[in-house]
Amino acid sequence: MSKLFQALLAATLLLPLVFAPARAAGTHHLALQISDNDPAKMNAVLNVAANVSKYYSEKGEEVEIQIVAFNAGLNMLRTDKSPVLTRLTSFKQGMPNVTFMACQNTLDSMTRKEGKQPKLVENATLVPAGVVTLMELAEKGWTVIRP
Repeated sequence: MSKLFQALLAATLLLPLVFAPARAAGTHHLALQISDNDPAKMNAVLNVAANVSKYYSEKGEEVEIQIVAFNAGLNMLRTDKSPVLTRLTSFKQGMPNVTFMACQNTLDSMTRKEGKQPKLVENATLVPAGVVTLMELAEKGWTVIRP
Protein backbone atom coordinates (compact mmCIF):
# COMPACT_ATOMS: atom_id res chain seq x y z
CA MET A 1 0.00 0.00 0.00
CA SER A 2 1.38 3.40 -0.90
CA LYS A 3 1.91 6.03 1.78
CA LEU A 4 -0.48 8.38 -0.03
CA PHE A 5 -3.21 5.72 -0.02
CA GLN A 6 -2.59 5.03 3.69
CA ALA A 7 -2.83 8.75 4.49
CA LEU A 8 -6.09 9.10 2.53
CA LEU A 9 -7.54 6.04 4.24
CA ALA A 10 -6.60 7.37 7.69
CA ALA A 11 -8.07 10.80 6.86
CA THR A 12 -11.31 9.19 5.65
CA LEU A 13 -11.63 7.19 8.86
CA LEU A 14 -10.99 10.23 11.07
CA LEU A 15 -13.26 12.60 9.14
CA PRO A 16 -16.42 11.84 11.19
CA LEU A 17 -14.54 12.70 14.39
CA VAL A 18 -13.44 16.06 13.02
CA PHE A 19 -17.00 17.14 12.20
CA ALA A 20 -18.71 15.66 15.28
CA PRO A 21 -20.53 18.32 17.32
CA ALA A 22 -18.59 19.53 20.35
CA ARG A 23 -20.20 18.84 23.73
CA ALA A 24 -19.11 19.84 27.18
CA ALA A 25 -17.70 16.78 28.87
CA GLY A 26 -19.73 15.53 31.78
CA THR A 27 -22.57 18.06 31.70
CA HIS A 28 -25.91 17.35 30.05
CA HIS A 29 -28.00 20.22 28.67
CA LEU A 30 -31.80 20.26 28.39
CA ALA A 31 -34.09 23.09 27.28
CA LEU A 32 -37.81 22.72 27.92
CA GLN A 33 -40.41 24.82 26.12
CA ILE A 34 -43.61 26.16 27.66
CA SER A 35 -45.70 28.24 25.28
CA ASP A 36 -49.22 27.35 26.45
CA ASN A 37 -51.26 28.88 29.27
CA ASP A 38 -52.03 25.41 30.56
CA PRO A 39 -51.22 24.32 34.14
CA ALA A 40 -51.17 20.65 33.09
CA LYS A 41 -48.50 21.36 30.47
CA MET A 42 -46.45 23.45 32.89
CA ASN A 43 -46.67 20.71 35.49
CA ALA A 44 -45.48 18.27 32.81
CA VAL A 45 -42.51 20.58 32.09
CA LEU A 46 -41.69 20.82 35.80
CA ASN A 47 -42.05 17.04 36.22
CA VAL A 48 -39.67 16.42 33.32
CA ALA A 49 -37.16 18.87 34.80
CA ALA A 50 -37.38 17.24 38.23
CA ASN A 51 -37.11 13.69 36.84
CA VAL A 52 -34.14 14.47 34.58
CA SER A 53 -32.39 16.34 37.39
CA LYS A 54 -32.93 13.41 39.78
CA TYR A 55 -31.82 10.84 37.20
CA TYR A 56 -28.47 12.50 36.56
CA SER A 57 -27.95 13.40 40.20
CA GLU A 58 -28.31 9.72 41.15
CA LYS A 59 -25.72 8.85 38.49
CA GLY A 60 -23.34 11.48 39.86
CA GLU A 61 -23.55 13.49 36.65
CA GLU A 62 -24.40 17.14 36.12
CA VAL A 63 -27.32 18.47 34.11
CA GLU A 64 -28.26 22.04 33.31
CA ILE A 65 -31.92 22.66 32.53
CA GLN A 66 -33.48 25.82 31.13
CA ILE A 67 -37.25 26.22 30.99
CA VAL A 68 -38.07 28.76 28.29
CA ALA A 69 -41.48 30.48 28.54
CA PHE A 70 -42.97 32.53 25.73
CA ASN A 71 -46.36 33.39 24.21
CA ALA A 72 -49.18 32.28 26.51
CA GLY A 73 -46.71 30.13 28.46
CA LEU A 74 -45.29 33.27 30.05
CA ASN A 75 -48.41 33.33 32.25
CA MET A 76 -46.90 30.37 34.08
CA LEU A 77 -44.12 32.65 35.38
CA ARG A 78 -46.36 35.55 36.41
CA THR A 79 -46.73 36.14 40.15
CA ASP A 80 -50.35 37.26 39.70
CA LYS A 81 -51.55 34.39 37.46
CA SER A 82 -49.32 31.35 37.79
CA PRO A 83 -51.19 28.29 39.05
CA VAL A 84 -47.82 26.66 39.80
CA LEU A 85 -46.29 29.46 41.85
CA THR A 86 -45.55 27.23 44.84
CA ARG A 87 -43.68 24.72 42.67
CA LEU A 88 -41.66 27.49 41.02
CA THR A 89 -40.54 28.67 44.45
CA SER A 90 -39.54 25.16 45.47
CA PHE A 91 -37.52 24.77 42.27
CA LYS A 92 -35.59 27.92 43.13
CA GLN A 93 -34.78 26.51 46.56
CA GLY A 94 -34.16 22.87 45.70
CA MET A 95 -32.89 22.75 42.12
CA PRO A 96 -30.32 25.43 41.33
CA ASN A 97 -29.52 23.62 38.06
CA VAL A 98 -32.99 24.55 36.71
CA THR A 99 -33.42 28.08 35.43
CA PHE A 100 -36.45 29.88 34.00
CA MET A 101 -36.14 32.05 30.89
CA ALA A 102 -38.90 34.58 30.15
CA CYS A 103 -39.44 36.07 26.69
CA GLN A 104 -39.02 39.85 26.66
CA ASN A 105 -41.08 40.12 23.44
CA THR A 106 -44.04 38.45 25.12
CA LEU A 107 -43.61 40.53 28.28
CA ASP A 108 -43.57 43.72 26.20
CA SER A 109 -46.77 42.64 24.46
CA MET A 110 -48.47 41.89 27.78
CA THR A 111 -47.32 45.27 29.13
CA ARG A 112 -48.83 47.13 26.16
CA LYS A 113 -52.09 45.19 26.44
CA GLU A 114 -52.46 45.54 30.23
CA GLY A 115 -51.02 49.03 30.65
CA LYS A 116 -48.38 47.90 33.16
CA GLN A 117 -45.61 45.35 33.23
CA PRO A 118 -46.63 42.08 34.86
CA LYS A 119 -44.36 40.91 37.67
CA LEU A 120 -42.54 37.64 37.06
CA VAL A 121 -41.26 35.13 39.59
CA GLU A 122 -37.98 36.10 41.17
CA ASN A 123 -36.06 33.24 39.56
CA ALA A 124 -37.02 34.17 35.97
CA THR A 125 -34.37 35.67 33.71
CA LEU A 126 -35.45 37.79 30.76
CA VAL A 127 -34.22 36.79 27.30
CA PRO A 128 -34.86 38.92 24.19
CA ALA A 129 -36.94 36.23 22.44
CA GLY A 130 -37.96 32.79 23.69
CA VAL A 131 -37.92 31.07 20.32
CA VAL A 132 -34.52 32.55 19.47
CA THR A 133 -33.21 31.33 22.83
CA LEU A 134 -34.39 27.78 22.04
CA MET A 135 -32.83 27.96 18.57
CA GLU A 136 -29.50 29.16 19.94
CA LEU A 137 -29.46 26.51 22.66
CA ALA A 138 -30.14 23.83 20.02
CA GLU A 139 -27.32 25.23 17.88
CA LYS A 140 -25.00 24.87 20.90
CA GLY A 141 -25.90 21.19 21.24
CA TRP A 142 -28.66 21.42 23.87
CA THR A 143 -31.55 18.97 23.64
CA VAL A 144 -34.80 20.91 23.19
CA ILE A 145 -38.04 19.24 24.27
CA ARG A 146 -41.65 20.41 24.33
CA PRO A 147 -43.44 18.12 26.78
